[in-house]
Amino acid sequence: MTDHTAIEPLQGVRILSLALNLPGPAALWRCVNMGAQCAKLEPLAPGGGGADPMGLYCPGAYAQMHEGVHLMQADLKTEAGQTLLHEQLAQTDVLLTSFRPSALTKLGLGWDALQQRYPRLSLVRVVGSEGALADVPGHDLTYQAEAGLVQSTALPPSLFADMAGALMTSEAVLQAVLLSSRSGRGVLREIGLAQAAQWLSLPWHWGLTQPTGDVGGAHAGYRIYPCADGIVAVAALEPHFAKRLCEAAGVPMTAPADMRKPETHAAIEQFLSKSTKAELTRLSSEKDIPLLVIS
Repeated sequence: MTDHTAIEPLQGVRILSLALNLPGPAALWRCVNMGAQCAKLEPLAPGGGGADPMGLYCPGAYAQMHEGVHLMQADLKTEAGQTLLHEQLAQTDVLLTSFRPSALTKLGLGWDALQQRYPRLSLVRVVGSEGALADVPGHDLTYQAEAGLVQSTALPPSLFADMAGALMTSEAVLQAVLLSSRSGRGVLREIGLAQAAQWLSLPWHWGLTQPTGDVGGAHAGYRIYPCADGIVAVAALEPHFAKRLCEAAGVPMTAPADMRKPETHAAIEQFLSKSTKAELTRLSSEKDIPLLVIS
């Protein structure tokens, strides 16, 4: 059996992060778990210590994401702060930021300036949107809405753009390390949170998760159903799973297309509505049907 805990592709790689809030720290957390030596330089809070907003509005998340990270604080607009920053950059392989590009330039951290001073240093910068819109303000909610992931006045259940952006950012770190090892020079990678949301929204735009799509409600075996004492998620999408579900419900199924018929929907809904959570959990186990009790 493969020991995945021993796989550390970033072992020996030194990462310095200036990124605050969620995407940058979440990406740094992933890099720690891949063996990187990670440090973070936070701005100074008025009362001392670091000033990452995440530490204020969700201390538990902040603590979890910074396990194994060496934390420092400095005001980068001061001479002392700049000295500490450049001491760290001189021994860094990848710099991770979440400032707007215009703010990076004001701090002397534009890509051209970094390349001149630290030619082997790579820069991975998290921005709102890639390219010309990188300086336009936004947040997870606006990026999800732009991508079509917000369908009503209800807030999304998670910060999908931020978390997808964190995944893309850790992937970009891996890309930067690989490319730099080949060329001997640092590379620039830019991750847009708007593009991360757009990536997640592709199944919707392809029609897969729209009401006419098989994973959007058109397939009777892939839906959320009420049962006798709760709610269950049914994911009997493949024909062999769908057939087992139909057999359990006493519903005829001669072809995959039957799962889209209104009468099939009605029959399965009726069967599930009369079954308890315990009965359906047992059915799932005994008949090997993807089904999970939600509540």
